[in-house]
Amino acid sequence: MKAILIVLLAAALAVGFTQPARISGLLVTSYGAPGADTITREGYTLLFYNLHPGFDTSTRRRLIDAFFQVYPIEVRRFNAKAARKVIFTIDPNYDGVAETSGNRVRISPLWLKAHPEDIDVVTHEAMHIVQNYTHPVPGWLTEGIADYARYTYGINNHNGNWWLPDFSAGQHYTNAYRVTARFFVWLEKNQHSGIIDSLDKAARAGEYTPQIWTKLTGKTVDGLWQDYSAHPQLELTYR
Repeated sequence: MKAILIVLLAAALAVGFTQPARISGLLVTSYGAPGADTITREGYTLLFYNLHPGFDTSTRRRLIDAFFQVYPIEVRRFNAKAARKVIFTIDPNYDGVAETSGNRVRISPLWLKAHPEDIDVVTHEAMHIVQNYTHPVPGWLTEGIADYARYTYGINNHNGNWWLPDFSAGQHYTNAYRVTARFFVWLEKNQHSGIIDSLDKAARAGEYTPQIWTKLTGKTVDGLWQDYSAHPQLELTYR
């Protein structure tokens, strides 16, 4: 019987599933993980696959709690049609920090072992699910918005030693991630409240172009960056 199950599992992985499938009682995901913890809270479901037997149970719990605390907030603000079922996979074969594709998030247990307080990796990756951009969008915009969300809604950034870097002359808005996120926070706090929501909506609808900055603010993104560069002061708080 065990041999039959192994053969069936191998066949399932060979064809590659885009959705979880059941074969002889085994639940198989796209990452080849049999079985999952399924957690549902207030209309949201998280399938949690752990491919790393030594993964810390406390970290697992904190990741799950962070998802249910942050993801619904991001959905309500940015995209009410975002996925209600999300898949997390703890994958020791992944050599990055975390990545998202569709409603699937893959996280490195090695990273979390070395950085156990970096729980808000969930906040960043969950925002990518909310973004759900299916049209070409500049990478700096995508990652800048995700880190803007991490700053705004993060629950453990302070303990995770994560911050938005002070402005310096060598920076540019296309640096992406935290550099761009700080620029976005500055825009929101300096006469352009709501601009991130508008940019996110346009990106998801396939309507983002460089001209949208002028439409929304009366200035090009380069002009806005010049304003920011001249007066980059920000009062930032971290949870």
